[in-house]
Amino acid sequence: MSNYTEISFTSDDGLQLYARDYASASGPARLPVICIHGLTRNSADFDELAPMIAALSRRVLALDVRGRGRSQRDPDPDNYNPNVYAGDVVKLMSDLGIARAVFIGTSMGGLITMALAARDIELIAAAIINDIGPVLSEKGLARIAGYAGKTASLASWNDAARHVKDINLCAFPDNSDAEWDKWARRAFEQDGEGRLAPRYDPNIAIALQTGKLRPTSLAGRMAFRRLARKRPVLLVRGELSDLLEPRQSDWMRRAAPGMQYVEVPQVGHAPMLTEPAALEAIARFLATVP
Repeated sequence: MSNYTEISFTSDDGLQLYARDYASASGPARLPVICIHGLTRNSADFDELAPMIAALSRRVLALDVRGRGRSQRDPDPDNYNPNVYAGDVVKLMSDLGIARAVFIGTSMGGLITMALAARDIELIAAAIINDIGPVLSEKGLARIAGYAGKTASLASWNDAARHVKDINLCAFPDNSDAEWDKWARRAFEQDGEGRLAPRYDPNIAIALQTGKLRPTSLAGRMAFRRLARKRPVLLVRGELSDLLEPRQSDWMRRAAPGMQYVEVPQVGHAPMLTEPAALEAIARFLATVP
């Protein structure tokens, strides 16, 4: 298990939120990195990547977005949106005295990063956007809507591993059984009766299931262009991704010709960022950032 300090902080509207704080290795001070996970995931997804980045003399913060992991669930489902999430990130940075950071956003985490760019670009020094963009595939959105928020409680860790495998095998065809078990233990938790339930509020998926989360929007495209025009950006795409297909990633590369790009072979939505191609690109990108 990685070594990290647990942080609890309070959102502007009073929710108790959680983050992991990985201390940087000794060496010249570098800007910290803030990692933001995907829709149904949590900070544990970065438990392998974060120490690798910390070894590069960068402090790493990985947060549980409200409604996920150890962060409190919101009684108002309308607050489960990127603009509110971005406000929570601002609060975390303010509480810790962080003026600027490098952002790594996986899927929803990338949307939050773009929302933050629209709100306060000065907080972002650079960004790594993982398999997401302002133009998305309806096919991928439909697949995610098919399972997000609909998982019933399960009886055993074997059942949880099978469930995780069933919904992700198309994106990670080479995963081992041990990997699926690891993913399950990150994604599920035991209740008082010993059954396993997802580590997120089912209401986080309402916007997706009701069509409020659209494949594209003018505001999203403008936020992406603002981010890519004003800050260094690396786009990571899974070769098998059904959410950011070549047509959508090509649009992003045309809209932001200075953006760096890497494609992770034999992986779909979304790369774990520990794949060799992703790690090499991330290390090379971070080497160019203060």
